[in-house]
Amino acid sequence: MEESMRKRLDATLERFEEIDRELSSPEIAEDVAKLTSLSKERAGLEEAYNKYKEYLKYEQTSKDALELLETVNEADMVELAKEERKDALNNMERLEDEFKILLLPKDPNDDKNIIVEIRGAVGGDEANIFAGDLMRMYVKYAETQGWKIQLLDAALGASGGYSYVSFMVKGENVYSKLKFESGGHRVQRVPKTEAAGRIHTSIATVLVMPEAQEVDVKINPNDLKIDTYHSQGAGGQNVNKTESAVRITHIPTGLVVACQTEKAQLQNKEIAMQMIRAKVFAYFQEQEDAKRANEIKLKVGTGERSEKIRTYNYPQNRVTDHRIGFTTQKLDRVMEGDLDEIIDALIHFDQEQKMLEGKSNA
Repeated sequence: MEESMRKRLDATLERFEEIDRELSSPEIAEDVAKLTSLSKERAGLEEAYNKYKEYLKYEQTSKDALELLETVNEADMVELAKEERKDALNNMERLEDEFKILLLPKDPNDDKNIIVEIRGAVGGDEANIFAGDLMRMYVKYAETQGWKIQLLDAALGASGGYSYVSFMVKGENVYSKLKFESGGHRVQRVPKTEAAGRIHTSIATVLVMPEAQEVDVKINPNDLKIDTYHSQGAGGQNVNKTESAVRITHIPTGLVVACQTEKAQLQNKEIAMQMIRAKVFAYFQEQEDAKRANEIKLKVGTGERSEKIRTYNYPQNRVTDHRIGFTTQKLDRVMEGDLDEIIDALIHFDQEQKMLEGKSNA
């Protein structure tokens, strides 16, 4: 094992055990914020800690087997020691490969909930219909992960789907799995609105933003313009009767959000504040990312056909992610929320790029 890797793993082991000592102290139970923070840090270190303890056991087994080989002459004991050492070395090598990924810099947003915005971009009614299909795909995927969906705002398309829809996804490691979904999603199919049976190409855009708390981004209340208005579209008896809908504009950036899903104006305002915090956080995060030329950037773009990240080809039952050259002939399953294969490929590619970046900076 490389010395630099061992030092980092030794530090992980030491910190993990230090956290356990802190968590066992009576004082910590009275400090909810610190208890939560330490528990979260412990969870982030636990896998590396357990695997390093496993590695140290194999390392000791290898040393013991080597000492045995130097002291015994019996053929059966020599063979047994050789097998034990070979098995230990193979497991050590396997774990070292896993450490390369486990020790990669962690995205601080990975364990956050997310806010997703989907818009019909290019293709008129068909783009809006596809935006609805994408939302359904993500809802289905969220169900398989045990995540919860909360609708935040929506504008229905004239022929179905959405011209715009935003929703929150809550659960474990949500951002880590869906953060690469931002971008232009292109669909190639015969639209329901097409009488002649011709294949059309349309685009819907997806933007994934990590949920931002007040500690993540400071927003001056004086920088916000808050408007109320009557709800529109599907929304129950409250629609168009009271000014329950809320629109918030962040003046310095020009970012705008709106919420009309709840009956009470106060609830819509709280949701809109969550949305504007996430947007402002993402805005400044994007500016920081732009300074790092070698970092993978998967942006939403303008929705033009040339700015696509993924193509959904219905006639060929094919999905292609153009960023990593990944293709699967399971579009029917993908649209039912079976996204694991695509998401795993994107995560693996991201890890490979980070490892290459680490080597180039070493």
